[in-house]
Amino acid sequence: MPVGSPFHARTAPLCESLSYREWAGFFAASAYETHHEHEYHAIRNGCALIDISPLFKYLVTGRDAAALVDRVITRSASILLPGQVIYTPWCDERGMIIDDGTVCRLDEQRFRWTAAEPNLRWLRQQSARLDVAIEDVSDPVAALSLQGPTSAALLREAADADIDGLRYFRITRGSIAGVPVEISRTGYTGDLGYEIWVPHDGALAVWDALVSKGRTCGLMPAGMLALDVARIEAGLLLIDIDFFSAKKALTPSQFYTPFEMGIGRLIDFSKERFVGRKALITERDRKPERRIVGLTLHWKDIEAMYEAVQLPPVASATASRAAVPVYQRGRQIGRVTSSTWSPVLKQMIAIATIDAAQAAPGSVVEVEHTVDAVRHRVGATVTKMPFFNPPRKTAMPPMALGR
Repeated sequence: MPVGSPFHARTAPLCESLSYREWAGFFAASAYETHHEHEYHAIRNGCALIDISPLFKYLVTGRDAAALVDRVITRSASILLPGQVIYTPWCDERGMIIDDGTVCRLDEQRFRWTAAEPNLRWLRQQSARLDVAIEDVSDPVAALSLQGPTSAALLREAADADIDGLRYFRITRGSIAGVPVEISRTGYTGDLGYEIWVPHDGALAVWDALVSKGRTCGLMPAGMLALDVARIEAGLLLIDIDFFSAKKALTPSQFYTPFEMGIGRLIDFSKERFVGRKALITERDRKPERRIVGLTLHWKDIEAMYEAVQLPPVASATASRAAVPVYQRGRQIGRVTSSTWSPVLKQMIAIATIDAAQAAPGSVVEVEHTVDAVRHRVGATVTKMPFFNPPRKTAMPPMALGR
């Protein structure tokens, strides 16, 4: 049975919908209100507070800490400076994705690693003959994601930290309500935002301080439904939906390489050794046969389908995780894995895996779409991701408002 996170005493009374899901053994609110619309707009127009404590977190320390990180991830850890964060995948010996997440270099011999799935056993298997300690700190370290255009303004008020000097994918130390915290300029929404790493015992004090200062910034708690829409707009992939871990894949189509995921740029082949390097060189040279891409569905086609059966066009406000076929010239070439109506773009968008031959931006394909229990095909254009990428996400100093 799921348990409450360190913030559960505050989030549970706010969850009027009583709609929860299980995330890594914890209760996670799907939406706090009966509908997630306000929570989504807080992400895009104010700021939203999201409990991300269920993330798996590992502390890697010791003389060979950097060597272990370099051995496992596809990117180079040795060039990371203290205070720098990177997003990275890691693979098995066949070059197939095991998971993706962030690695932060806290100091010369200390890294914090986040992951969507449990990876402790894998990390320890790779640490043979290295002077390194790997500690699961998923429980001792609570975490909040503060996302949206007013998030910097709120942190300026609530945190004793250098918010204006904090660059994209960097981390700084400070305090909130007297509680020592680490604040990274990272997130899963594609917007200006931060993640706040908090000792378990200080979680409620930090939550209360942010809420107290957040009223003038449009702060709202946000759940997984709002986050799902935002992450699709940002072109961010979700494990077990848009791709699968090699540890859990059951069919050949469920195994993915970084090249198929569109993140081949995150492989540093200048490193002499890392898990999967030989297989990834082969994959690079032969080119992947499929790619994960973005799709923009043709809304006029959807309107026409509804009009033909005398119904008004409908776009669900909830993101879909149902896989549906993608076609070109009558042949199935892949599948949509995530789709949503984008309120900020006023478009129906999707993430899909399709044959590489049709994956170039501008290519036109067809996506299965059901109207009145009848399956149709609607036109869609391959679109470069992210769909939504506001300048405020990376601007220095961080902007309080604007795009």
